[in-house]
Amino acid sequence: MSKVEKWIWLDEKRYPQYQTTICSGCLPNKEDGNYTVAEFMKEYSFDNEVVKAELRFSGDTEFQLYLNKEILATGPISVGGDFLFNETPRSKHYSSELIIYPNTNKLHFFARVKMMPIGLNEYSRGRGGFMLWAKLRFKNGRIKYITTDSTWLAKRNNAYIKDCHYEQDLDTEDFSFAVEVPNIWYTETAPINVRSEKAIYPINNGRIILAPGERREVHVEFDKIYAGFIGINAKVQGHLDIKLDCIETEISICTYHVKFVRNGGFRGLQLRSIGSYRVCIENNSAQEAEAEFYMTATNYPVLMDANTYTNDEDLNLVLQVCKHTLNCCRQMIHLDSPLHSEPLACTGDYYIESLMTAMSFGDMSLAEFDVIRTAELLRVHNGRMFHTTYSLIWVMMLWDVYEITGNKDLLTECQDALSLLLELFETYIGENGLIETPPDYMFVDWIYIDGISMHHPPKALGQTSLCAFYYGALKAAEKIFAELNEETESDYCARKAENVREAVNKLLYDKEKGLYFDGLNTLTPKHLLGEWMPQNTRKRYYMPHSNILCACFGVCEDEIGRMLIKKVMEDKAWGVCQPYFKQYLLEAIYRLGLCQEYTLSVIEDWKEPVKSCPKGLVEGFIAPEPSYTFDHSHAWGGTPLYSLPKAILGLEILEPGYKKIRLSPTLLGLERAHIEVPTPYGMMVIDLEKGNKSRVNIPEGIEVIM
Repeated sequence: MSKVEKWIWLDEKRYPQYQTTICSGCLPNKEDGNYTVAEFMKEYSFDNEVVKAELRFSGDTEFQLYLNKEILATGPISVGGDFLFNETPRSKHYSSELIIYPNTNKLHFFARVKMMPIGLNEYSRGRGGFMLWAKLRFKNGRIKYITTDSTWLAKRNNAYIKDCHYEQDLDTEDFSFAVEVPNIWYTETAPINVRSEKAIYPINNGRIILAPGERREVHVEFDKIYAGFIGINAKVQGHLDIKLDCIETEISICTYHVKFVRNGGFRGLQLRSIGSYRVCIENNSAQEAEAEFYMTATNYPVLMDANTYTNDEDLNLVLQVCKHTLNCCRQMIHLDSPLHSEPLACTGDYYIESLMTAMSFGDMSLAEFDVIRTAELLRVHNGRMFHTTYSLIWVMMLWDVYEITGNKDLLTECQDALSLLLELFETYIGENGLIETPPDYMFVDWIYIDGISMHHPPKALGQTSLCAFYYGALKAAEKIFAELNEETESDYCARKAENVREAVNKLLYDKEKGLYFDGLNTLTPKHLLGEWMPQNTRKRYYMPHSNILCACFGVCEDEIGRMLIKKVMEDKAWGVCQPYFKQYLLEAIYRLGLCQEYTLSVIEDWKEPVKSCPKGLVEGFIAPEPSYTFDHSHAWGGTPLYSLPKAILGLEILEPGYKKIRLSPTLLGLERAHIEVPTPYGMMVIDLEKGNKSRVNIPEGIEVIM
């Protein structure tokens, strides 16, 4: 028997209204989503012990898979997705593979499956389904294959009324046989691991005992902000009513309503960002009742764990908080934050997170798969993504992930998507050589200028930045095509980059001021105007962002770039950059040889926010508008985790996959530093101390130039 997928669902005759759903959590109206939680189970008994099981499984839209009452995995692996093109199902769906060693002759499978996408990164094929396939190896050497089919039992669990609403007494359905449904998923096996899980218990008030009729309000605090699922265990004979607010720092993110009528447990189905609970609990029964509150934290498995320590404890705290938040954002897809859970199209976030991962966890498999899934978006939609700058950042991410891993197959797999993207941007170029007719100029930074959002600015505030990102993407593409021995394409990208560079310096650089301005003031054609493309302004702007990008990517001569960075660093009244954009500032500082002068002073900006909330990394330094509340689980601003050790080491990868590197260590004014860097060859460890010789431990297989 081969790996034939057999999908099952609830019997349509019994559950006619719980068969189909919407295809994306990005859609504004979810009323027709048919929120449904189905449960499936099957017990297998054998006359010989199962010593090994190779599992393959998937579901639509969210599932928990248990074996012998222990959770095996949650899923499915996200297909990725964008803020665009969500009216129809995504072209691909993925399954997970897992090898386990049961060492028992009884296998009891249980799956709880939610139908209906809620999170922005959730996608459905439009109907409910679950699939499991297994190859079993017995102690006597025999092999057997099993799969979901009509012998499995199924029911709708009515206790799950909707997201965040559970009433145990409504779970009254009996199990009946599942039905096989047409395979509309045709899954590909995802090349990533299932998530790790860990139960996290509060530092206070996790267990509450209530007298009959007692009502109590309590605050349940966790030591950090985690990504995961809420959990409640209850002992009650009667009614125990719970209202639970999930909180990151102060404000409720979502409110759960949970009712128990007997002993039992509840685990949420939606990923949340949790720092504490605010609980209102009432024992409406004649006997004492008890409730225990906890959470199940999830993250992509950590195979290597690298750390950077210095003599500056405040700086060490910054690095620890950045790393913890990164770990929360590494799920089955990189997330901007577990609070927002945005689609894969937020490439600006995930590019930075991939670089942070390279300096902390080492395993780049999730970043590689993000690159591949983004290539699928570009492939299906002819190179178009919602954020124009982010689609260009994908090219840089493709190159950098390759440079870190040395996995050339990644370049080959994404080559056609890269060509589509570059062909699309060709159509945006005006006769003047600049990007003139894009669908938008977003995203630059999370700030407002004169009441105008730099999320989706007009041309006068976004053109120079988009052109700089385009130049950076072309230079990365030049290297990619050269690595693939596509000399014609590589030379073309080099010429195109030089044309863009000349146009930017001719038309967007003010020689008198010695600064780039942010874009031309020509009117935007009416057919391009819309929600994400405002009409242009008559004012000329000179913001730090476009100047930082031109220095970062080498649009200007290095001497001019150094003057621009000096202006940014020394004129504190010039403009504000949020932590996300400081990535490009620190890269410009590194590229231009200014680490000694400026690296630590840039990272200084993180110290106070991290002291104010060491539980998780804040989304920004300054609220873009008075009513906006930052989350504290946003890894896009965690660049110190990458930029600081890179700057101290003077690390350059000279041959992809760390085959050959250059190190130019310097303490940047610190007294000492201990730096661990994961590589494909093992952990690289460097100890620096003022006045002493550096201690360098390089794994065998890496050629080092110092």
